[in-house]
Amino acid sequence: MSVIYVLLTISICVAIVFFIAFLLSVRAGQYDDAYTPSVRMLFEDEVTPQSSDEVAKSNPKI
Repeated sequence: MSVIYVLLTISICVAIVFFIAFLLSVRAGQYDDAYTPSVRMLFEDEVTPQSSDEVAKSNPKI
């Protein structure tokens, strides 16, 4: 039974170490996306539907 307590304690300590390492890497910017902003201009813009008022203003009837 005492082996379970030792293994549980060790596993919690290892989990805490990995969690601290994760937090430090997030604060250091390890997971920041540096690739997408450089290729964003290559993607086509999404077409937004116009309302009927905007269509009427852009196409006046003579």
